[in-house]
Amino acid sequence: MSGNIQLLSDTLAAARSENRAALIAYLPAGFPTVDGGIEAVKAVLEGGADVVEVGLPHSDPVLDGPVIQTADDIALRGGVKIADVMRTVREAHEATGKPVLVMTYWNPIDRYGIERFTAELADAGGAGCILPDLPVEESGVWREHAEKHGLATVFVVAPSSKDARLAKITAVGSGFVYAASLMGVTGTRESVGAQAQDLVRRTRATTELPVCVGLGVSNPGQAAEVASFADGVIVGSAFVKLLLDAPDRAAGLVAVRELAAELAEGVRRTA
Repeated sequence: MSGNIQLLSDTLAAARSENRAALIAYLPAGFPTVDGGIEAVKAVLEGGADVVEVGLPHSDPVLDGPVIQTADDIALRGGVKIADVMRTVREAHEATGKPVLVMTYWNPIDRYGIERFTAELADAGGAGCILPDLPVEESGVWREHAEKHGLATVFVVAPSSKDARLAKITAVGSGFVYAASLMGVTGTRESVGAQAQDLVRRTRATTELPVCVGLGVSNPGQAAEVASFADGVIVGSAFVKLLLDAPDRAAGLVAVRELAAELAEGVRRTA
C-alpha cells in the first residue's frame, strides 16, 4: 500500500489556492492515553487543522520544550509503543481523510527497522515523516524506502542554517520544509519574530516546496502573522498545554477543538 504524500501535497496546494496558509497541528501519540490521544488528534482535525503531526514520544526529545517533554513522559510511562503511533495515524486519517505525518527522532526508527517502519506507516495511511535530527548526508536509505512507500521526508531548517546548507537540505526533502522560527526548543512565545520571515525567504530561494513555520505559535494573532509570509503554520505546545491543564478528558477535547477553530480563522485572516 502506498502512503499519502500526494494527499499532503494536494492539501498544501489547496490552501495556497485559497490564498491562505495551511494549519498544521502537532500532538504526541499516547497522550494522555493511547485512546485519548487518538480522540485529541481527531478533535484538532475536526476543529480546522489541515494536517496533523503525530509525535512519537521519545525519552530525550532534544527539539522539544518542557510542555511536550511532560506529555512524552506521560505517554512513555503509559507504555506507548510504535504500534500505538501507527494506530493513531490510521484512525485519525480514516476518520477525517486528512494527511497525517509522524514526527520522530531517528533512533526509534533505526531500532525498529526502516523498511518495517515505512511499510507500516504507509499501510496506516500516513503521509510521511518529519525527522528533526536525521542529517541529510545520512538520509539516503531512509529516503529510498520512504519514496518507495509514497511517504514524504520533511527536514527541519533553522535560522542558523547557511544558504548553501538550506539548498542541500531542500534538494532532498519532500512534502514541505519545516522552518524552525528561532533557535531553541518548542514552546509558546510572545512573539514569533522576524527571524522566521527571513528564514522562509531564504528557504524559498532554494526550493519550490512549501515552507511551514513552527516553534512558538500559540494564538490566532501569531498564526495570522506567520500566515502572512509562510505556506503553513505549525502549532504544537499550545494544544498539548490545553490537554495538560484540562480538568478531564472531555474538557481537553473541547479546548483543543476550539483552539484549532480559532487558529484556522487566524491563518485565513488578511493582514
